[in-house]
Amino acid sequence: MRNQFDLIIVGGGIMAASLAYNLRKDGFTGSICIFEKDSTYEYSSTPRSEGGIRQTFSTEINIKMSQYSYQVYKKFEEEMAMDGEPCHIDFHQNGYLYLLNDKSLPIFKEIMKIQKSLGVRADLMNQHETKYFFPELNVEDLAGSVFDPDAGNADPYSVLQGYLKKIKSMGVSFIHGEVETILTETQKVTGIKMKTGESYHAPIVVNAAGAWSGELSKKIGIEIPVKPVRRQLFSIDTTEKFKNTIPFTFDPTGLHFRGEGSKIVVGWAKDVSYGYDFKLEKSFFEEEIWPVLAERCPNFEQLKVERGWAGLYDYNPIDHNAIIGGHPALKGYYIISGFSGHGFQHAPAAGKGLSELIHLGKFETIDMSPLSVERFAANKPVLETAVY
Repeated sequence: MRNQFDLIIVGGGIMAASLAYNLRKDGFTGSICIFEKDSTYEYSSTPRSEGGIRQTFSTEINIKMSQYSYQVYKKFEEEMAMDGEPCHIDFHQNGYLYLLNDKSLPIFKEIMKIQKSLGVRADLMNQHETKYFFPELNVEDLAGSVFDPDAGNADPYSVLQGYLKKIKSMGVSFIHGEVETILTETQKVTGIKMKTGESYHAPIVVNAAGAWSGELSKKIGIEIPVKPVRRQLFSIDTTEKFKNTIPFTFDPTGLHFRGEGSKIVVGWAKDVSYGYDFKLEKSFFEEEIWPVLAERCPNFEQLKVERGWAGLYDYNPIDHNAIIGGHPALKGYYIISGFSGHGFQHAPAAGKGLSELIHLGKFETIDMSPLSVERFAANKPVLETAVY
């Protein structure tokens, strides 16, 4: 039947692509169809993300997901090669640098104990060592820093395209159009209904709609804590150039910046206001970001904003961590969302985990049960003290 599939994924971003890829690799032979409303991916969160990849989290589940995903990204260009042509993703390991004050230093010292026990490399530097490592910084208010040498960033759009081309070659179907709702009967899913009125049927429906996933789930009476939150990024050029490549640097205020070629990308997850808003506010940079940048480093005193863009987090307001797994109230309904800004770096692991749960009925590679939707009712949040 033309409108019948074995598995439907709503949303065609990196989570959907990773899941479909891993399902095929894990031996799922049924028909898979991905439904994506934005055929050009213009407003998709994946291409609008920064593409950060790190292992320096504070919880075991996030560290293990990072470690798995890191290994995937290291081999991604070869693994996603098509017809002998590698999939270039521009993966640069310039490291993550966390600038610490008297309040955050003891927190990170405790975090490093967990990281070390799991084999994560991280270097603790005092104030003097931080200044030597990054000479242009003002370190007077800092107690030290932590450097993650294995971290870096890749081009999210290239990664997404690599996944999409590969899964299409593996027989995964795509339909471009907006899903109106998920179809259900007698506590199980039966498919989806499009805005056009057309229906498609499957015994398994995966909600991978990112920032739209909470709204989609609410339509069938199932509340999941995922809301759309705007994040803005600005690409700048400074008059005074830096001597070395800038690592992905996090200020104690929460502001962050990193080098990208000859430019610098800056962002600040300062405000939390819900809504599907893609407006870029240059005044936010001028009034909020620029003074903090200039205080941290005199190289930022004279600069030009070259461009900027805004994208949406699939924001989980309860514990800011992913929701991965089936929903106990509805058979065949699975969720992979709520990553709150670290979805790109965890996508390979998240797709692998949900693939195992769907195909094998259990997690095998990494136990992702702490990220189940049931944790909210059980009051067992995953509290991550190193979320950025």
